[in-house]
Amino acid sequence: MKYILLSLLVLSLASHSQESPVIGTVLTKENVSQYSDFIDIPLKQLIEQGYVTITVGETFTVPMNEKFASQTNKYKNTATIDHGTGNLLNYKEGLPFSDPIIVSDDQAGVKIAWNMRYAYGGDSSMVDPFIWDYRNMTKDKIERTISFVGKTLRYKHRVSSLPETNLPDNKAGIFSAIYLLAKKPYDLKNTQLLVHRLEDDSARERTWLYLSVQRRVRRLPSGQSTDAFLGSDIMIEDFLGYNGRIMDMKWKLLSREEILVPFFKHNKLNADIPDSNEYDFGQFHGKGHCFPNVPWQVRKVYKIEAIPKWTQHPLSKRIFYVDAETFTPVLGRFYDKSGDIWRRAIGGFSHPDYHLSENKGSGVMIPSLISMIDVQAQHCTTLKMKTSINSASVTRKNFTVQSLRTKGK
Repeated sequence: MKYILLSLLVLSLASHSQESPVIGTVLTKENVSQYSDFIDIPLKQLIEQGYVTITVGETFTVPMNEKFASQTNKYKNTATIDHGTGNLLNYKEGLPFSDPIIVSDDQAGVKIAWNMRYAYGGDSSMVDPFIWDYRNMTKDKIERTISFVGKTLRYKHRVSSLPETNLPDNKAGIFSAIYLLAKKPYDLKNTQLLVHRLEDDSARERTWLYLSVQRRVRRLPSGQSTDAFLGSDIMIEDFLGYNGRIMDMKWKLLSREEILVPFFKHNKLNADIPDSNEYDFGQFHGKGHCFPNVPWQVRKVYKIEAIPKWTQHPLSKRIFYVDAETFTPVLGRFYDKSGDIWRRAIGGFSHPDYHLSENKGSGVMIPSLISMIDVQAQHCTTLKMKTSINSASVTRKNFTVQSLRTKGK
């Protein structure tokens, strides 16, 4: 049996007829065809059109958080998938599905979706500053900049509070929460967003928005999670890679591949520049300065497809490239109702041990430079992030509706 499984793994990993690009190689429109096996095809087309170049960096491993790894090992092979609903059953702690996932498994896609949801991203995070630039690609011009403070909190299945892994007094069954507070510009100052993701996947997420111009909190209906957030190229459903219900999509594993993705070591970006007290975000480059200017490395990924079950959804499907080691959704393509590529997501993630000192040993890939590109409108929204994992400044009171009202005054 083990030889059969090994054969399936080998067959499910896309083979390459080309040699892997070496460190320091710059992929341009002149030479990208030599490395097409290692590039997502639509991205290769953008390189051929002169939109962007890619520099190849070293490939590294990211050790799993020690406590999370212990949980994963303890409850290995406990979780299962309900064949009818796709719901996660018998989950305890850790990564739900830690064995290699193979293409021939008809539940492979939804297993990866659940691994994305439960992969350890920290018990909390603080992003400050969190800068969104709205960019016109054709004119290479920033049209608007919004500066946020962003926070996340995991209510259940935590690792830093072992042996008790859940926060107390959580009658609503909240799994995790997201909070955004706009600091600039003046017309949006104190605008806030709060999202409660419940662990019960059949329950709708609960989302509230405080608009500073209206000076009141309003509950957002579920359909508005697919609207452009504050006029950007990003939906609330896009947050954290995918912020919707797992059950709202039909998930399918298309292939296992080795391709270039923007994983890098943040403090090596400008190693020739003397240390300073100011955080160096890094830069965007390419057409309209819409692409993270970081090294890309060859990594094993899962290519998965998610098709909305809701017929009124603005997308016909999503394609994710999910890192096979960390289950980080690092690249995405989003298709309109006509089946054409509408938007591209590119996530530049730093190794935690080469970022802020407080992130070392966390086992969490650190989101640093993120881009959502509307290839049809020739527009993008770029995100620059200073991210701290398990920050002591993140408290539970930040994630209440009453807090929205208090901060809005």
